[in-house]
Amino acid sequence: MPVSITIENLTKRFGDHVVLKSINLRIDPGELFFLLGPSGCGKTTLLRAVAGLNEPDEGRILADGRDIMHLPPHVRDMGMVFQSYALWPHMTLRENVAFGLEMRKIKKSEAAARVMRALEMVKLADRADSKPNELSGGQQQRVALARALVIEPQCILLDEPLSNLDAQLRLEMRTEIRRICKEAGLTAIYVTHDQKEALSIADRIAVLDEGSLLQVGTPQEIYSQPKTRFIAQFIGETTFIEGRVRKIQNGLTEIETAAGVWTAETQEPFATGEAVCLSVRPESVRLHTDRTEGSNLFQGQMHGTIYLGEVAQHLVELGGGVTLKALEVRPRLVARDDTLAETRLFVDPRDIQVLKV
Repeated sequence: MPVSITIENLTKRFGDHVVLKSINLRIDPGELFFLLGPSGCGKTTLLRAVAGLNEPDEGRILADGRDIMHLPPHVRDMGMVFQSYALWPHMTLRENVAFGLEMRKIKKSEAAARVMRALEMVKLADRADSKPNELSGGQQQRVALARALVIEPQCILLDEPLSNLDAQLRLEMRTEIRRICKEAGLTAIYVTHDQKEALSIADRIAVLDEGSLLQVGTPQEIYSQPKTRFIAQFIGETTFIEGRVRKIQNGLTEIETAAGVWTAETQEPFATGEAVCLSVRPESVRLHTDRTEGSNLFQGQMHGTIYLGEVAQHLVELGGGVTLKALEVRPRLVARDDTLAETRLFVDPRDIQVLKV
């Protein structure tokens, strides 16, 4: 059965440096939960604390309500998948996957059956007698997953498991990892700094920076409703526009900026006159609009285009020193040096995030 993991007021120091600052999290049974943030934010330290590979200075870690803080790693019933595959090159896949069962003194007949089940789950049963050097990087990572699954853990911990793969293999392995975790019915905690990786396969995401937990939510919530400027910038692309609240009425907030007045739907309470920052995603900007009236209609000038085939990325100057990034799907034929072309654009008030400064 999958297990719930609860982290309470977890703090970890290395000397005078506080790596984790009173972290509180609950991970539900069977959830694929991501720890996301830049290098050095504390996400791997947090994962290793859950695994029992380092001991926090304060706080508790509970599995289904049972305190596991002082239990050694091998009795926590957790499987671990590292950045490196860490496979024994002289052993077959069968032998690599069986290694953890041998250490647990599982009977050979039972171990053999469990090894084949684990290899079947990662679709490598037909390569059981191959050596790791006969496999691709993605296949080796699947063997590492099988080795973690074979001990039948209640929770699996993944530390940037795709970082050593090339771009195409990483795309393929994203869906494979989600399929494997869901089919096995596991709680999974997954560390990455890759935003697209997290957005594409997570049930929920926790964003960390400098040892602090900034926001927890579904991929859609994290991307569409970031709570801070750091999160809006770290998760995808955006343009920030500084402004000041001019009026609040009927759930709409008017913000005065150097590029004119913007209107946004807001849930956070703001005060008239308060300094704020708008976050506008490139895909929210609708170019060449036919609208003639309403809010968030602006005249702009193209100042550079990057053509990518199915999409084009434009820079559009609005005036007042504000330049928007705009994404155009199935773009018109545009010359690479076609600058100063006029365009009208529109941004839906629902697509603008208003952030405190």
